[in-house]
Amino acid sequence: MSRTRTTTAAALAATAAIALLATACTGQSGSAADDDPKAKATINFWHGWSAPSEVKAIEENVERFEKAHPNITVKVTSNVTDDKINQALRAGGENAPDVVSSFTTDSVGKFCDSGAFVDLNPFLEKSGIDPAKVFPEALRQYTQFEGNQCTLPLLNDAYGLYYNKDAFKAAGIAEPPRTWSEFAKVAQKLTKPEGDSYEQLGFMPTFHGYETTPGHYAAQWGPAYFDAQGKSNLAKDPAFAEMFTFQKGLIDKLGGFAKLEKYRNTFGDEWGAKHPFHTGQVAMQLDGEWRLGMAKEAGAKFEIGTAPLPVPDDQAADYGKGYLAGTIMGIASTSAQQNAAWELVKYMTTDTDAVVAFSNAIHNVPSTLEALKSPELKVEPGFRTFLDIARHPKSNTTPAQADGGAYQVTLQDFGYAYESGKEKDLKAGLEKTARQIDTDLAKAK
Repeated sequence: MSRTRTTTAAALAATAAIALLATACTGQSGSAADDDPKAKATINFWHGWSAPSEVKAIEENVERFEKAHPNITVKVTSNVTDDKINQALRAGGENAPDVVSSFTTDSVGKFCDSGAFVDLNPFLEKSGIDPAKVFPEALRQYTQFEGNQCTLPLLNDAYGLYYNKDAFKAAGIAEPPRTWSEFAKVAQKLTKPEGDSYEQLGFMPTFHGYETTPGHYAAQWGPAYFDAQGKSNLAKDPAFAEMFTFQKGLIDKLGGFAKLEKYRNTFGDEWGAKHPFHTGQVAMQLDGEWRLGMAKEAGAKFEIGTAPLPVPDDQAADYGKGYLAGTIMGIASTSAQQNAAWELVKYMTTDTDAVVAFSNAIHNVPSTLEALKSPELKVEPGFRTFLDIARHPKSNTTPAQADGGAYQVTLQDFGYAYESGKEKDLKAGLEKTARQIDTDLAKAK
């Protein structure tokens, strides 16, 4: 099960807390990075993983690091929320973290903008590391803000399509759809109405359908969220209107919003055994790489297939791309041992063996180009799809902004209104949403 997912609510809570750091953190000071990385040092590393297997995997990597750096001792604290991290950074002191790992990629803009984390560019340059040669493009996008590389990626989540192979065979469908027009036909063919509900639904298209968020959908259109001046591009880039038009059209084809919402209310918890894909209530699911293991652990009684999400018909050549996100790692600006802290960050995020070992242990996608093609990587059937998505040059993400994930919440709120019919004018709605995002961003800076 992945622990690198972000949630909008968590991102907003973290953003609010990070904002308080702006007056307490001044970024990398002239003396903060003057410590001798070869001197004996003890650094504090805080992370959010809590499952025993995940904590064990982190500790094993730290043990390997300490063996290679016998002068540096790492004190590891697990199961730490962003709220606790922010409180500790404000308070400072010897018990505050030097190195932090967070699940909340949406907070990167604030981490960088507030000075809570130091800019890692000087460290990368000093170490002779070119991020463009180490990390996929999308991962570089969500780990920096306005040129400030205040975090680096620590494993990766890739989003694709899960499908019930038994249901496909019963419906006479030979392979997963590659374009959205094909997808709509397949989803309809897989749907079995039952009165005012369904015996089986081909796909749950609504924005409340767990991972079917506007951002995850929109990635397949390759959108530009902001223009060169940093203004919202929602009403200018046709990708957004095309995505919403397709999504709303699919809702109508599969029975309408009210009927789908009634059926959705019968679904089990997203992270439990009764997830609708596990139970066969839906035949296709947009999800991350973790779903494969969860479905098997839940005892799914059908053969599971994985594939990239479809692309627009006029982008058929780009099939294979998808949405990427992941865990981030940075150095606290309050740390007095930034050079020693950098050695740990460098090891955890750029050492191929370390990244592969961590990926193998917790079944997330590796976050470096070398790790993605390492022969030591354990690739079970179905998982390779997500490695290929992570490597695809057109895979993309939602960019970091000074308001954290607030602009995505604004977009999602519009999506809820449009899919339900409360907002009927798509063009006007996108224009209004763009203005709201611009207003919020201006206040955040």
